[in-house]
Amino acid sequence: MRNEEVNALKDTEIHEAEQLTEETAIANLKQKEDLGARYYAAWWLGKFRIKNPAAVSTLLMALEDEQDRAPDGGYPLRRNAARALGKLGDKRAVEPLTRCLEFPDYYVREAAAQALEMLDDHSCIAALIKMLDGGIESATRVPGKPHLVEPYEAVIEALGTLSATEAVEYIEPFTQHPTEKVKYAAARAMYQLTREDKYGEILIRALEGDDLQLRRSALMDLGAVGYIKAGKAIANTLAENSMKLIALKGLLETDLANKNTATSAESIEIMDLMDALL
Repeated sequence: MRNEEVNALKDTEIHEAEQLTEETAIANLKQKEDLGARYYAAWWLGKFRIKNPAAVSTLLMALEDEQDRAPDGGYPLRRNAARALGKLGDKRAVEPLTRCLEFPDYYVREAAAQALEMLDDHSCIAALIKMLDGGIESATRVPGKPHLVEPYEAVIEALGTLSATEAVEYIEPFTQHPTEKVKYAAARAMYQLTREDKYGEILIRALEGDDLQLRRSALMDLGAVGYIKAGKAIANTLAENSMKLIALKGLLETDLANKNTATSAESIEIMDLMDALL
């Protein structure tokens, strides 16, 4: 969710939204008069994972909405609908979300890529790869906008999660992108797709950066991909212990799942690191 959209969800408004029921949320999303009620209804259906078929159908309709327009020309309701559809896990949303990857609004494309990552359906891979076609040379910032020409971070992370090995040649150049978040997303995906240490080491180096947000992001990336060699670097990162514990838990779970035998020396070391942080 974009910062301005987070700010728009005031505490009182969130409280009101949480008082919805499935029926009222779906009804609010269908009506056309109150745009705010529609926006909150889409958010609510996703937040509470309402998997009612009627909810999915109504969100799919909202994915084509033309009425709710932001001052900058964006489509808030479409973005919320895309996010919600990803959380609900209904494969009926895959094709409509894939079409959204060609929608003119950057943030709709970003939300669609993030939703497709959650839906875990390989039919969207070709469309995601197409968004990287221009290569790193074309991955520049849009004049007058705070973003690049495509939501590369979301697209690359989706390809990594979807185990899209056919995308390796398209993703690898982005490990050299000057935008750190894109670079680290590419390193994460490349490690997922190749299991080569050099990509995990890029994320470890990110833990030494000056930007706390980027350090936090690298922690979560390392935990998500289970790069076991990152244990000590994670424990020593200048970040909150709570986030370091989450990342270490990810390493431990991956190692235990991969070994599927008696606890390994690596797992014991990770548990010791976690104990020291508690």
